[in-house]
Amino acid sequence: MRSGAKVAIVGGVFAVVAGGVGYGGYNLWNGITGGETSPESRSEAAPKTGPVTAEEVTTTARDFLAAWAAGEPEKAGQLTNDPVTAEPAVAAYREGASVTETTITPGAPVGAKVPFTVKATVTYKGVSKPWSYASELTVVRGTTTGRPLVKWAPSVLHPKLTTAEATLRTGEAETASVKAVDRNGDELTAEKYPSLRPILDTLRERYGAKAGGTTGIETWIDSGNETVADSTLLVLSKGKPGTLKTTIDADVQAAAEKAVKTYGNASVAAIEPSTGAIRAVANSPATEYNIAFQGQQAPGSTMKIVTAAMMMQNSLATPNSKVECPPDVVSRSQTFENLDRFSIPDGTLTEAFRRSCNTAFIKAISPLADKNIADTALGTTARDSFGIGQVWKVGVPASDGSVPESAGSDTPASYIGQGKITMSALNVASLSATVKNGGFLQPYLVARSLDDREFAKAAPLSSEVALGLQKMMNAAATASDGTAREAMAGVPFPKGAKTGSAEVDSQGKSNSWFTGYSGDLAAAAVVQEGGHGSDAAGPVVAAVLKAG
Repeated sequence: MRSGAKVAIVGGVFAVVAGGVGYGGYNLWNGITGGETSPESRSEAAPKTGPVTAEEVTTTARDFLAAWAAGEPEKAGQLTNDPVTAEPAVAAYREGASVTETTITPGAPVGAKVPFTVKATVTYKGVSKPWSYASELTVVRGTTTGRPLVKWAPSVLHPKLTTAEATLRTGEAETASVKAVDRNGDELTAEKYPSLRPILDTLRERYGAKAGGTTGIETWIDSGNETVADSTLLVLSKGKPGTLKTTIDADVQAAAEKAVKTYGNASVAAIEPSTGAIRAVANSPATEYNIAFQGQQAPGSTMKIVTAAMMMQNSLATPNSKVECPPDVVSRSQTFENLDRFSIPDGTLTEAFRRSCNTAFIKAISPLADKNIADTALGTTARDSFGIGQVWKVGVPASDGSVPESAGSDTPASYIGQGKITMSALNVASLSATVKNGGFLQPYLVARSLDDREFAKAAPLSSEVALGLQKMMNAAATASDGTAREAMAGVPFPKGAKTGSAEVDSQGKSNSWFTGYSGDLAAAAVVQEGGHGSDAAGPVVAAVLKAG
């Protein structure tokens, strides 16, 4: 620590203040050792076993926090179960983040966990600013020493240090400041729109200089990973922000943020079909990982949009064709069933689509086997007509979706959105946007002219296929027995939708999927373990479409 710096630990029944004085003078360190790799400091007595006691939790937490605050990384490290990793991390906290004063206040222990608050001062090139946040630590018993030790994790130092590679840094910002605005020029901030935080961080890294901004002095988390954006924690002095226009619509974004908060784990994305412009993206919880763009999950029956297109393109059926919809069907030695084993006697493809009949979409495709394209036809349609599986360059990290060649029972499963197919909410929103527009336009968040990136392209849908899909999606959204009717009841015309539920082996309930369009806005949502598509994801999509 710097000479004369003030360091304090307060809380409970103890208070320690040091100004350039070793903690040994306060008898805090007499007899205290730690770590799994310090045999010379172990007692000759047999190691203690069993859960840590309340006294051990309090004392260990106090001593570790005292060493950390005092700028004593070696002592702090020895009080953890991984001193080899902890010591340099604690040292980097003070040196890398330029922390000059630290006060740490422990809260009341909850079992073996101890919450605490950090109030620090960060100083860089004569510029200082206070910094505060909360974190927690857990005390465990060392497996070889039997001593109570802090269970080491980078998040002890700061809750956003979630990987071993991540570090704290203070200095001149590596990228210029950016003022991101929506399509109408309204400023977008992470405080107002939490789901945009990782997007705004990435936009700053990629386009800060292009937007004309200048750098300031900041404290940030260096992710140590080129694919993960750094996260600013504290601004000591602001640079001059450059203005960066995005395609986001603040009103639609606000509706999306509100809609996903209804559920514990949900994502939604919205696109303008006529242009491909992304109008909203929201996740609950809002984390550094943008699952709405980067998720890779089975899309369930929303995939029937692509499957229906494939059927029409390969002359297997039209919206008015009769298709069989029995309660179950055996394909590739596996039995597939409809929800509650319903059937549709003498029904059409449109009826099968609007009621989401699994067996119809499997049974009617059997002739593809005669053409030797059963395992590849769906992927061909997905790629060439919907852009799924091509490289999407939206301006921030995003999954392109995947419909790979299949084999065995994965082939019929893929027709109903299971098997090896993976998509994000953005990918599925693009399916609806493609149907509404009559052709695929790659979604994008910032103008292509910023970096001349190449957009993915696909051939337009034929008028027969486009009109057929629009008819079937409208039926699902408006017919009395349409699976999407209830959710889409208050959504303006013209409209269409498709429900989906995707089974995941490790989950008790299926994931709820829903996609639809209204006017010139398309959206898709997924709610983890939300059940049927209309139950959870449907209301999220409807709320977003109504805001468009």
